[in-house]
Amino acid sequence: MKIYFDENMPFAKEFFSELCHINNAINGDEQGELVPFSGRTLTAEQVADADVLLVRSITQVNEQLLHLNDKISFVGSATIGTDHIDLSYLAKRNITFHSAPGCNAISVAEYVLSALVVLAERYLLTLSSLTVGIVGGGNTGTRLSEKLIALGIEHKICDPLLAEKQAQDKNHNPTDSRQYVSLADVLACDVISLHVPKVVGGEHPTDKLINAGNLAMLREDQILISACRGDVIDNHALLALKMDGHGVKVVLDVWQGEPEVLDALIPFTEIATAHIAGYSLEGKARGSEMLYQALCQQLAITPKYQLANFLPSASIPVIDINQAFDQILLNQLVKMVYDVRRDDAIFRQQLSVQGFDRLRKNYPVRREFSAVTVNLSSTAYSDVPHRLGFNKN
Repeated sequence: MKIYFDENMPFAKEFFSELCHINNAINGDEQGELVPFSGRTLTAEQVADADVLLVRSITQVNEQLLHLNDKISFVGSATIGTDHIDLSYLAKRNITFHSAPGCNAISVAEYVLSALVVLAERYLLTLSSLTVGIVGGGNTGTRLSEKLIALGIEHKICDPLLAEKQAQDKNHNPTDSRQYVSLADVLACDVISLHVPKVVGGEHPTDKLINAGNLAMLREDQILISACRGDVIDNHALLALKMDGHGVKVVLDVWQGEPEVLDALIPFTEIATAHIAGYSLEGKARGSEMLYQALCQQLAITPKYQLANFLPSASIPVIDINQAFDQILLNQLVKMVYDVRRDDAIFRQQLSVQGFDRLRKNYPVRREFSAVTVNLSSTAYSDVPHRLGFNKN
């Protein structure tokens, strides 16, 4: 069995090498192989003999890619979204597909929190006094809302699809009791954080959801954060708004037309990064783990490995806290694990040198809060660090 995998999938060799050997032994096939590839440049010729294809979000999986392959049985995407996958084509060919919903949701939520901590320090903002509007109540929006709840920060969620499902289920053991608001309500919040997939057409499209009309509704003192898909914000309309002198503070991890970037917009951002919000080691590797489990199920093989088998220790694995929790301590904790200013500096200094995709490929190792154990003394009476996701003994 030949398994082709995106070279940017952490621990892919550790997870999948043994599956090649196991399946070869079962089928008497001695030609098993684990083959890495570059996600942006993958061609039909390269994967003509693939039994399994494992991609990330930059690879378009469709008839054009797979038309030379008559043996593939499994496609997996180690990411949340599926807008890069032609699901109808895979279904027509009876090719099993699995994605990894929620794999990097924690990572993205921690990116947003790091951005808020940085901007709060930069502009002397009190985080607990802000309202945060979340567009998208799925895995990522939910993880962000949990961290905001831990910090006592008021937030609102807009998700018309989940609101409709909630209304349909309200008389049949509803599992979602959240209150959803309109997009206009979210756009009135102090912070607007976008966490939706790219959807073109239909009743609730997200392509250019934040357009010139919606941008005109924003106040001068608001913060706009996008860490989902680049096409959700009309970048040219945003540039026009900023060039007119609008004061909205912009944090962009994703860009319309990636890997191309509207360079003129970069100087108008507070924080600019190369679509790496979900690129924590845990976030990327969790996608590998989820596809490993799905492929094991497909092959009727009991999974042998878990992500914990491969994750290294954090550089600073344990912290002792001997004071009450406050915003200054939050600032210190978050930045110690992940300071988004590092990635902003890399982006501004290296984009023209390395290019967008190479910045992502060469992304420095970054950990999630859970990699660090926080010990609280009797005087640190708040368990906020643990509710934010830091580990505890």
